[in-house]
Amino acid sequence: MAAGVLALQGSVNEHLSSLRRLGLEGVPVKTVPDLAAVDRLILPGGESTTLAGLLKEHGLAAAIRERARSGMPIWGTCAGMILLARRIVGQEEGGAIGVMDIAVRRNAYGAQIHSFRTEAPVAAFGAEPLPLVFIRAPYIVEAGPDVDILFRLDGNIVAARQGNLLATSFHPELTDDLRVHRYFLAM
Repeated sequence: MAAGVLALQGSVNEHLSSLRRLGLEGVPVKTVPDLAAVDRLILPGGESTTLAGLLKEHGLAAAIRERARSGMPIWGTCAGMILLARRIVGQEEGGAIGVMDIAVRRNAYGAQIHSFRTEAPVAAFGAEPLPLVFIRAPYIVEAGPDVDILFRLDGNIVAARQGNLLATSFHPELTDDLRVHRYFLAM
């Protein structure tokens, strides 16, 4: 299995470290040929506007969109969720990749100072409470009929799956818990 991590900006090293702890050497993806060498891809947290611009500049947005439509598992964390979304509240365009039938609200929990950690059991990822780290996080405000809601926090959708696409508002890569990474690798 070749798992890639979009390596243009954001929590790239943290995802690569999580994959390493699971016995995989993750592949940093910076170019279309890098993308062709992996069979699954993580879109890390970071700054979504910057990532969107870099995806277009490197010709990766269309290539990732094509791979997503052909069934490649893709997981977007935080900013990655925004990149996957078909619609972003308050914007005319959707995310740079725009393949997941969700509408997201950017910075839904507020500014950087409002970032927080909590724990909650998330059935899709196991029975034990999962550490959840939210940093200027989005959440899903609308999900299409083919989207499975995996978890809501205080009524807000913060984890969802649509076939080969996974989106989380929170950052599992910033914790020692590997359950969400394992879930993704099993997709």
